[in-house]
Amino acid sequence: MPRLGFGTATFPFEPSEVTKKAILQAIEIGYRHFDTTYLYGTKQPLGEAIIETVSVGLTESRDDLIITSKLWCSDAHGELFLPALQRSLL
Repeated sequence: MPRLGFGTATFPFEPSEVTKKAILQAIEIGYRHFDTTYLYGTKQPLGEAIIETVSVGLTESRDDLIITSKLWCSDAHGELFLPALQRSLL
């Protein structure tokens, strides 16, 4: 796993296209680890950037990238856990 990851936490306040461009630039300069969660609202631009990098040959496949996510602390127990996990993985 890479020692340095690209966090997407500040991007919910940016338009999706700005987020996607930042992720593409990060991949171009060598980032391979990206951190997100459903609360950030950045999964769609991250997914679009991944598709684009594979299609233009910046990475060979999705398997070249590591995506980490997490649950909000209030979702990490009881009946809230599984739905929160599913939201995070979609």
